[in-house]
Amino acid sequence: MYIALMAHNNKKDLMVQFCSAYAGILSRHNLCATNATGKLVAAETGLHVHLFMSCQHGGSQQIGARIAYNEMDLVLFFVDPNDSSMEKELLYISRLCDQNNIPFASNVATAEMLVFGLDRGDLDWRNIVNPKNKLRSQSGKPVF
Repeated sequence: MYIALMAHNNKKDLMVQFCSAYAGILSRHNLCATNATGKLVAAETGLHVHLFMSCQHGGSQQIGARIAYNEMDLVLFFVDPNDSSMEKELLYISRLCDQNNIPFASNVATAEMLVFGLDRGDLDWRNIVNPKNKLRSQSGKPVF
């Protein structure tokens, strides 16, 4: 599965803690993230994370494009409800997820349920919608 990680500034530490707690599950999947969030997660957890640009420089649009082309299977975007600086990005990503039936979590409680479901195989239906062979390069490696 292809999982996008995003977090408001005040939620980046929570994202790192979450990824540390569920590293065993997340390590079996392809992770990508906006730059600052991805660097923190990779440095603290040892997980391989493909980095997009920062949110302020187009990272949200890069992830949004992957969502629009149905190349994401799950989006975890930890939101600080007191921080309105990224409201446009949140609305953009959540709408794209709704339009493309991509599971989306904006808080740790929902993310936990989705990751447990991912581990149980509850999200395997995404493999029908998003066949893995279409997201591989000629060498057989994931596109990101």
